[in-house]
Amino acid sequence: MNQLPITEALPRLQQALAASQIIVEAPPGAGKSTWLPLWLLQQPAIDGRIIMLEPRRLAARSIAQYLASQLGEQPGQTVGYRMRGESRSGKQTRLEVVTEGVLTRMLQADPELAGVSLLIFDEFHERSLQADLALAFALECQALRDDLKIMVMSATLEGLALDTLLPEAELVVSRGRSFPVELEYRPRNQHSRLEESLGRAVLDALGNEDGSLLAFLPGEREIRWAEEWLRERLPGEVELRPLYGRLSIAEQQAAIAPAAEGRRKVVLATNVAETSLTIEGIRMVVDSGLERLARFDPEAGMTQLHSRLIGQASAAQRAGRAGRLQPGTCIRLWSREQQERLAPRRPAEIEQSDLAGFVLECAAWGAEPEWLPLLTSPPAPQLAAARAQLAALGMLAGNQLTFLGRRVWQLGCEPWLGQLLLTALEWQQQGHAGALADGAWLLALLEEGRPGDGPLSGQLLAARGRLKAGARRWFERVNQPVAEPMGTYVGPLLANARPDWVGQLRTGRRYGLAGGLSADLPEGSPLTGKDWLAVAGLGRGERGVFVQAAEPVTLEQLQRFVPARFCEREQLEWDDGANRVRAERHWCFGNLVLRRTPLNTVSPEQRARCLLQEVQKRGWGALPLNEQARQTWLRMTLAGQKLADRGFAGCDDSAWLNEAEHWLLPHLLGLGRWDELARLDWHGILLSRLDWSQRQLLDTLLPSHLELATGTRAAIRYREAEDPVLPVKLQEMFGQAGSPTLADGRVSLVLELLSPARRPLQLTRDLAAFWAGAYQEVKKEMRGRYPKHPWPDDPANTAPTRHTKKHMKH
Repeated sequence: MNQLPITEALPRLQQALAASQIIVEAPPGAGKSTWLPLWLLQQPAIDGRIIMLEPRRLAARSIAQYLASQLGEQPGQTVGYRMRGESRSGKQTRLEVVTEGVLTRMLQADPELAGVSLLIFDEFHERSLQADLALAFALECQALRDDLKIMVMSATLEGLALDTLLPEAELVVSRGRSFPVELEYRPRNQHSRLEESLGRAVLDALGNEDGSLLAFLPGEREIRWAEEWLRERLPGEVELRPLYGRLSIAEQQAAIAPAAEGRRKVVLATNVAETSLTIEGIRMVVDSGLERLARFDPEAGMTQLHSRLIGQASAAQRAGRAGRLQPGTCIRLWSREQQERLAPRRPAEIEQSDLAGFVLECAAWGAEPEWLPLLTSPPAPQLAAARAQLAALGMLAGNQLTFLGRRVWQLGCEPWLGQLLLTALEWQQQGHAGALADGAWLLALLEEGRPGDGPLSGQLLAARGRLKAGARRWFERVNQPVAEPMGTYVGPLLANARPDWVGQLRTGRRYGLAGGLSADLPEGSPLTGKDWLAVAGLGRGERGVFVQAAEPVTLEQLQRFVPARFCEREQLEWDDGANRVRAERHWCFGNLVLRRTPLNTVSPEQRARCLLQEVQKRGWGALPLNEQARQTWLRMTLAGQKLADRGFAGCDDSAWLNEAEHWLLPHLLGLGRWDELARLDWHGILLSRLDWSQRQLLDTLLPSHLELATGTRAAIRYREAEDPVLPVKLQEMFGQAGSPTLADGRVSLVLELLSPARRPLQLTRDLAAFWAGAYQEVKKEMRGRYPKHPWPDDPANTAPTRHTKKHMKH
């Protein structure tokens, strides 16, 4: 063991132990998890207990067993471990390997961690939510104790920015001692199934190389598919083993144990085998390049598992598994070009997780999440969604835990599951026999994570043998004896714990949910046609949100067991069909409307506000402005652009609509239909936003009409994003040497010169140039068509007229 690479860093480690914070960077296989903790037990600077956090249950158990075996002991003596539902620790235990939730609870129970000298955060590069939270609590604990040491260990520090969180920490780097790994890029055909592409790569590698093989797949489903594809095709001496978190302890141990003498092994694993575990004999890796991560949608309130490409750090660590003991080979099922485009690392869990449990832990700690020393700040939308969920479940009042919130926190599970269990206990104590049993067995089924399409009550009754151990743990948490389930209360309990996911049948397989979403049942689901569903799981696919797990429930059960979610609301909303305000009284369950009755007590102002909201929704372009009002708006807009120094503000239609409550709402009183808007004096309404002096200035500088020398009052046509136009008979512009302008010369006026019959002849911005040039051609053409009208040779020096030659003579 003293030949492990980490031993080369011992002199630097020895010095670093004088500090209160240490960062250790060492690649997989260097011995930081399997040797360093035992060395630390022997150091005089560490005279108390050592708590080492491992992000995965399988790794925590395996590491503790390995460390204990190095001392010739069993777990529970010098070295122990502790995780939810399993513990091997005793009074003599000095080194305890724990999972993340356990360390958080240890800190909550004793913020000073009496008797603990060192906290080790192993595999911190995985950036789990609980590791981030536990480190934040530990740093606050360290502020109370100057003798507590914190060690953060990671396979890589690239992109972690730990120096920002621990700026004074001592850094110890072990470069490791890995053997060369030959990389082969074999992009898979995206039209072929993943298990076939991976399986063929596995068979090729086994045919070309000796030793055992580790294949990485995104999840359990893909592992089962690959296992089925390979089982009939592998050579007889090759043993096939799956490895993922939900396997039994025995199955997990069989996967990581060395292959028997004369045999080889193929291990099909998720990223659980990426860094934390050592699997003996591996010298070949086949990497799908995929991993499955959970992403929380705060708007929908649902967490969705999705497959994504791994980051470059994960790709390097996976390939490195082939070079731990001898030169190896890694086949990557993607291209070199794709490799260059991979993200540096996977996102931190805190960035895309449901933060309800996180916020509950922070409230129990007595701190706002924003105050904690976290490596990554929690996103505001997720925090808001978490606080809203906890408040709706009655667990959070302001920033403080309620009595229910503290009881749920003590259970150490997801908040809504804790609420379900405690509600079941309360109903049981109120005389609803069987409620607690249904709740405990339901939680065991949901915890298992693989409910099918049918009613959950039927599934838990059919799987009692498999679920018995899980159900017993839930009974123990509330100190009640184990009882058999009946299935009667499954729907009401789910509806009470997940009220926003109660669904009402709309049509076919489509359900409207009380929180505002719509969701479909899978095709052929046994639940099809049920009027009401209490939903336990939602997913999102190509066609939208779908129901993953649910239980039928009746309206009578909802009224009896979830009465707080029913309410009556006076609803003013826009009726698109009738194009008017509709006023009704709604009897609702959440956002689901169960009954509507007309409402006749709505005030004119309420109707006006509803109409105003529809105006703001449709936008400025939908307003029924007549031509006079439209011209007024264009004049005011041009004034804002050209005459800002004269006191005119810019006219932005979005900004105006945002302020419409002040200038438009008073004119909507008494209205409730869209067609009534056309009767409004929009010209006057728009001008009402200007004071008297501004109106006078607008009429002077950007008038609606221009008084011509002939006495004609010619209308100016204002345009969007272009100079205004003055349509005028050509003869009425005689005697004008140049084109007129507006706004003290700041705005050019385009002349649309018209024939005597008021048909367009010419557009010009330069009247003098027109007289000197194009006019001569116009005169030749028009003189024969309109002989009674004057067409002088020198129009610039001819008196303007709006009459014929005959009238001019008299």
